[in-house]
Parts: sequence; C-alpha cells; structure tokens
Amino acid sequence: MNLLERVSYVMGQKYWVPGIERANLILNLIATEPTSLRLSDLCNRLEINKSSMYSLLNTLESLGWIVKEKGDTYSLGPALGSLSAAYFRQFNILQSFYKEAALSVNKINEHIQLGILEGGDVVYLGKAEGDSRVRLITDPGMKFPAYASAIGKVQLSQYDDDKLEDIYPEYQLEPKTPYTLKNLKELSVQLKQVKNVGYAIENQEASLGFHCVAAPIINYEDNVIAGVSFTMMENSWNEKKEAAREEIIDLARRLSSHAGQVSPLISKN
Repeated sequence: MNLLERVSYVMGQKYWVPGIERANLILNLIATEPTSLRLSDLCNRLEINKSSMYSLLNTLESLGWIVKEKGDTYSLGPALGSLSAAYFRQFNILQSFYKEAALSVNKINEHIQLGILEGGDVVYLGKAEGDSRVRLITDPGMKFPAYASAIGKVQLSQYDDDKLEDIYPEYQLEPKTPYTLKNLKELSVQLKQVKNVGYAIENQEASLGFHCVAAPIINYEDNVIAGVSFTMMENSWNEKKEAAREEIIDLARRLSSHAGQVSPLISKN
C-alpha cells in the first residue's frame, strides 16, 4: 500500500477524489520546499508515477497554482495568492476557536481558553468549558499578566531579552501567588525552554490550586498571533496533564492551519 492509498484508507471517505488529494500533497510539498524540487523529486517523495505527476504538474501550472522556475523546479503560483487573500479576509479566529475547541473539550473535558497579547498582558477572547464546575479567574474580555500565565508565556517566548525589557521595564514582576516568577531573568530562562519545546506549563503561578498548559497559534507568516490553554485543578492535572499537553498542541496546530501556517510534510526520505 503506497502513501496515497494509506491516506485514503485512514480517511475512509466514501466520495474521496484521489486526483484532488494528489494535487493537495504536491502543493503542500512545494510550499515547504519552494524552488527545490523537480518532477523526479516529487515523484519519489510522494510515490506518484512519472506520467501522472507530469499531468498533475501541467494542470496546476496552467491554472496558475504553481510556477515552473529555472532548473525545472517549482514554486507556488499567483492563483494561490489570490485564494489566500480571499481566505484571510474571511478568517475569524474566534469562530475557528469555538469550532475546534469543542472537539478538544470532548476529549479532555476541561476548560480551554483563547487569548492574545496586548503589551505585557493576555486579553482573553474565548472560552470553551468542560464539565468542571470550577470557576476560572479569567473570562473573555479580561486581562491578566502574561508572565503569570501559560497562555501568555507561550506567546512571550517569541521575543528576545531586549523586547522583554521594553514590555516589562520594571525588572521585578508583580507576584500573583508564591509561585509566580519573580523577575525578568527567571522569565527569560523559562521562555527559552518554552520556545524549545513548543508549549508552556504554569503551575499555580496565576492562582493557587490551578495548573495550565498552553500552545501557540501561528499564522501564514510564521508569527505567533494567539495562544490556547487548558486550565484545571490539581487532582485533574495529575491525572490528565500528559493527555492535555498533547491535545492542546494539536488544537493549536489545527488553529494554526486555519490561520494559514503550512505544516511540514513527513517524507519517507
């Protein structure tokens, strides 16, 4: 069973169209490696025979979806730029959040929040609730110091130390609990770890008894535009923290896809 057959089998779609699937795989691979791949490279990476690949590339090129460059390599074409512009005119992060977060709440059954950075604070935009009757200290529309929250720290991790000093000119950070980071040096060390692993954890730094795990939402320009987080009490955290971490990363990946980020393809090479 080749790559296309495996994907089709997993998807299990009754009305699946293999030609469209192949075109999608080609576009995604070209997007991740523009001006690098020739026809033979695409055939080998995607396990599509040469005659089929030639027809697909010719059609995509005629439609303006791809462009053939010098050296017979390919890049994305202007038609996709028009489609992308139209998509982002209609993109609504809050609408996407409520759609996707509901799926994650069903798996973990804990509260999820969406927030963006505004200076040194997180502004909470949305909340999808699990069955827990625990009241969160933040609601949509509220602000909270980013350094004391996982959803804030995962967004602050995009900045260097100079930018952090601009955001927090006072070296000392106002504590929210005994566990809150105390100064910019501690924050900088933790943010480097967050950037390295791609998610942030906050243990009772915002409110005693609460634990959070957050991941960043990244757009088509590879900029962090928001964050999502699970929040739960300690007993739930001890039971669900690994599953919650994996799910919040996946939720952030799905929302990043809505925002236009292109995820690298996993090849067999």
